[in-house]
Amino acid sequence: MTSTMAAADGVRRRGHRSRPVASLGLLPFFAFTGFFLGWPLVSVINRSLHDNSGEWTLGNYRPLLHGQYLTAFSTSARLALFSAVIGAVIGGFLAYLIVTTAGPNVAKFFDGVSAVLANSGGVPLAFMFIAAFGSNGFAIRVLRALGWDLYSGRWTLFSFSGLVLVYCFFQIPLMVIVFNPAVKGLRKEWSEASQSLGGSESTYWRRVAIPILLPSFLGAVFLLFAGGFSAYATARAMTVGTTPLVPLLIGNLVDGNVIANQANLGDALAVAMIIVAGVAMLCYGVAQRYAGRWRSA
Repeated sequence: MTSTMAAADGVRRRGHRSRPVASLGLLPFFAFTGFFLGWPLVSVINRSLHDNSGEWTLGNYRPLLHGQYLTAFSTSARLALFSAVIGAVIGGFLAYLIVTTAGPNVAKFFDGVSAVLANSGGVPLAFMFIAAFGSNGFAIRVLRALGWDLYSGRWTLFSFSGLVLVYCFFQIPLMVIVFNPAVKGLRKEWSEASQSLGGSESTYWRRVAIPILLPSFLGAVFLLFAGGFSAYATARAMTVGTTPLVPLLIGNLVDGNVIANQANLGDALAVAMIIVAGVAMLCYGVAQRYAGRWRSA
């Protein structure tokens, strides 16, 4: 008995000694993250707190509460929210259909397509939508032949609602990817238990499925909101800066359109945008924590 305990103590001591050695393998990761994420973030925050002469100030943040900058934050938030909610509802429904009706091979195919579409963006995505939904695009010509002209009113692809349509193109497949594990986590035994207790299909959804899926759904909405709020290339290519969005204002300031007495205003805008996206990601993490309780149950 004594020898067994001594051997166990030796194994524990060797395990404690090996942990610092094993953690050395993470140093390249931390170095990479610190250089390409941590150091730029600290630099942006530092510059946002200095004026043109290098003195400490909060003056760079005051314009954010007024005029075009406040309008840009409001427009960016609305664009991110609308595209996130629409993408979450449609993408969540598609994820449920894929998980419950598609076979393994078909599900893998849709997973691959969703991964490709979720990472589509920038100038190619803008060009595709202009070719399809522009004033003389292919889809618009087809709709006109059917007697429905989208451009007969005030709607245009380059408006706010047009941007929502374009953003949904990558928000919906992203929702499919994010929401798939939650739908797969619904166990058949829960539905059978509900039926055995006399519950109907609607009772199962109201009291079992929806409460289980809701944290994952809300977490996905926050994730999509963060992605839509910070998207830049697609909006720049679609609107050429005509729609007031925070990433576009930051891009203009970085390109050299700097206010004479506020050279670091772009850094303050970037910090504020990081805070908004960070809060959304924090809410996503909290929702995922609640959702993880059911996955581990």
